[in-house]
Amino acid sequence: MSREFITKEVTKIFKDESLEYPLNMAMSAAWILGNYKGINLKILDVSKTSSLADYFVLGSATNITAAKAMADEIAVQMRELGHETISREGFTDTDWILIDFGDVIVHIFQETTRSVYDLDNLWSGAKSIEIPQSYYFSSDAEDQSNSDQSDDRGFF
Repeated sequence: MSREFITKEVTKIFKDESLEYPLNMAMSAAWILGNYKGINLKILDVSKTSSLADYFVLGSATNITAAKAMADEIAVQMRELGHETISREGFTDTDWILIDFGDVIVHIFQETTRSVYDLDNLWSGAKSIEIPQSYYFSSDAEDQSNSDQSDDRGFF
């Protein structure tokens, strides 16, 4: 996937007028996770239950290399949009990477250990935000079956 394509799609989501800040940042991060083959994605609105952030973005990766690639891309894209990372934790051979942008905190887990930390249950009182199906990676076969839709999947 080309950096140009990623930047184009993330910028489109970030500047979507139907999404207010910081939800646009959370949705942009979710798109990156989904397109880097992240699984079990969730956006939780914790603004009413936590002073830590307004949104938590949760996702799982199948291996540590994928998790680091996801985290790096999110940090790069947010920086290009003018939002610096406040804190990055877990980049040294760990099962949980955390990226804090202030209003949005992104959690990337190894799928095998996500249940150990169980943030899904810990924040079960938070409202879950729907993530559009189009934010998820699809295979070439799925793209062929949806070829009537005009998008840039053939871009790269």
